[in-house]
Amino acid sequence: MPSKQKASSVPRPLILLAGKVWSNAVRFSGFQVGISCLWPRWLVLRLVGIVFVIVFLGIMSEGNAIIGRNGIAPVYQHFQELRRIFPEWPERILRAPSLFWFSAGDGMTAALEGIGLLGALALVANVCPRVSLFVCWCCLLSFVSAWGIFTSSIDDKLMLETAILCIPFAPAGVRPGLGRKSPPSPLAVLAMRLFLLRIMLESGVIKAARGDPHWQDLSAMKAMFETSPFPTFLGYLDYHLPRAWHAAEMALTFAAELLAPLIAVVGGGIGMIAALLIWATFQIGIELTTSFGWLNFTSIGLGFLLLDDRLLSKLVARRGDDVNRTAGGTGIGRNLRSWCLALFLGGQFLASCYFFSLSLNRKTLTGIPKLSARPIDFVLRDFWSSNAYIPYESFPEARDEVEFQGSNDNGRTWRTFEFKYKPQAPGRICPYVAPWLPRFESALQIAVHLPNSLVIPRVAAHLLLRDRAVMALFREDPFPDLPPKIIRMPVYRLRFTSLGTFRSTGRFWEKDYVGDFARPVILSERGIPIE
Repeated sequence: MPSKQKASSVPRPLILLAGKVWSNAVRFSGFQVGISCLWPRWLVLRLVGIVFVIVFLGIMSEGNAIIGRNGIAPVYQHFQELRRIFPEWPERILRAPSLFWFSAGDGMTAALEGIGLLGALALVANVCPRVSLFVCWCCLLSFVSAWGIFTSSIDDKLMLETAILCIPFAPAGVRPGLGRKSPPSPLAVLAMRLFLLRIMLESGVIKAARGDPHWQDLSAMKAMFETSPFPTFLGYLDYHLPRAWHAAEMALTFAAELLAPLIAVVGGGIGMIAALLIWATFQIGIELTTSFGWLNFTSIGLGFLLLDDRLLSKLVARRGDDVNRTAGGTGIGRNLRSWCLALFLGGQFLASCYFFSLSLNRKTLTGIPKLSARPIDFVLRDFWSSNAYIPYESFPEARDEVEFQGSNDNGRTWRTFEFKYKPQAPGRICPYVAPWLPRFESALQIAVHLPNSLVIPRVAAHLLLRDRAVMALFREDPFPDLPPKIIRMPVYRLRFTSLGTFRSTGRFWEKDYVGDFARPVILSERGIPIE
């Protein structure tokens, strides 16, 4: 009798709520019987393929200027140096996993560009999706290991991890169509959804944990618009909106990065749709106001992982019976392949959590033991396929930009090489470039904060040598008559103007000289650039 009284002490509504939450969590995990993800998988893989097409087209347009034999940072020189540092093959592969080890000439560069693009197009066309994803991963990883400062850390990380996790998620076969004969296993669905949750949560947690003053005094959005890689006209206008609007934007940020993951897990179908809408709204807002390459486009695409066939059928008002019947056979078989898949996906997830714990543990959080990154770093970090996602944990103090100015009359007059996309002229705002990533210009924004960087002087030297590939990275040639004999590299601090200044002058930027990045590069009588 006492046991019955004790059992009845828990309110029945609470028991029902707990049961509902558990049922919703099982549905989110992908293990609920009768729920399939064929159409969301098909959509996500097509979007991932489109992004990879953009990635490899970007590499093809800038690769020769950046890592070609006569480029700014020739890949063959990079791998010669790596051979000296790492004499043993196993360590070479772990430290710089790349097909450039077999050949580092322009032929290999062109081959990897072409093969990567063909793999991306095949993924879009749904031809051998698993093989296509592996080709995209392998080719992009080869370039990432060779780019150096030209690697966009978060954009490239995102695509490499997306590719490696999509391989077991994708259907098998040459022309699988919707993949009814090869539905995604619950483990693969869970791994992809946990990947999306990490992208959401890690960004939100790091903002809350770090306590950056900009997130506390509601100035984070203004700082982001002014210092982001390629702020747009809408970003300029948003910068000048009232403080209450920026507070609402910050609320949306934390709703997308902290609240949305929670309701996606425990809210069932309605919660998953709501989470997707919040996440997509947040990402679209960023895409319109500033450009982070393919980061936001990919994040929106991955958001469709929150749907299943039943939810998608409701959203597009079509019957879901024909696809829901394919859910049978998606249980985990106790065979070697399933165990290997579980080991791989579980290890990848734990490694990613480990790298995120290191990010949290750098400064602020106490109670977490200080971890040595060496063992896992040595094996995994340089493959860039297990990552932490912590954009804008802090903000740069100001926007400093380097310029290249040449003279062909011994310094009496100077002409500026204008960038295609970066902020430079006071009266010009950045165009809408996303999901394109101007890799060269993004790297310069990083290099200007590295006093010992050789990239900027090397660019100046290539401009003196009239290197066509490097000059094509700029808007136009300011010396159509007589080539320059000297290039200087001034650094300017850029700040948004007030709306009143913009209305009266048309200027978006206040531009103040800070200093020279390095000594001018001069073309000697023998035609050799000298610093």
